[in-house]
Amino acid sequence: MKKNNPRGKTARIAGAQRRQYNSPLRREQAVQTRERIVGAGAEIAHQLASWDWRELTFKAVGERAGVSERTVHRYFATEKLLRDAIVQRLVQESGISLDALALDNFADVASSVYGYLLSFAATPAPITDPTQAAIDQHRCDALLAAVSKATPGWSAAQRTTAAALLDMLWNPPSCERLATVWRLDAEQAKQALRWSVSLIQAAIAQDQRPG
Repeated sequence: MKKNNPRGKTARIAGAQRRQYNSPLRREQAVQTRERIVGAGAEIAHQLASWDWRELTFKAVGERAGVSERTVHRYFATEKLLRDAIVQRLVQESGISLDALALDNFADVASSVYGYLLSFAATPAPITDPTQAAIDQHRCDALLAAVSKATPGWSAAQRTTAAALLDMLWNPPSCERLATVWRLDAEQAKQALRWSVSLIQAAIAQDQRPG
C-alpha cells in the first residue's frame, strides 16, 4: 500500500505553478508590458518642453503606459536603465545609424538627424534677460550685415542661412562643447574656429550659395 507523501505532493504543485508562470503566454505578456512601458517613455520624451529628462520618471512612464510605478520598477531597476531603453527606442524610431557614418554621407545623416529632432516638442530656452537679448540681437544684425555686404547677388534667405551658420561658430554652447566634449584647449578651439570660418568664406568668395 503506497503511503501519502505530502512533501512530494507540495513539490509537484510548486513545479506545476512554476511551469504555468513561465508559460509562453506569460512571457509574451511580459514582452508586451515592457514594450508598452518603453513606448510610453518615448512618447513622453517627444512631448517634453525641453531636453531635460527630469520629468521622465517611473511614475510618469507608468501612468502613460497604464501600469503601476511598481511594475515599471520590476522591468527596470534604475531610471538610467529605463532611459537607456527609451533612448534605444528613439534611435530605432529615427532610422538613423551612425555605424556606417562617413564624411561623404555626413551631410545626409546630419540632415536626417535634424529632421528627426524637429519631431520633438523640445525647443531651446529663449533669452529672457533684456540685456542679453539686446546683445544677441546686435550680434545677429552685425553678422547678417557683414554677410550681406559680401554677397550682393544672394537672396535674403541665402544670406540669413550663411549668417546663421557663422553664428553657430561663436555661440557659447558651441564653444563649451569644444572644450567639454572634445576637450580642445583654447588655442585648438581658436584654430578650429578660424578653419571653419575660412571654409565658409571660401564658399562665399566662390559664390557657392547654400541650398
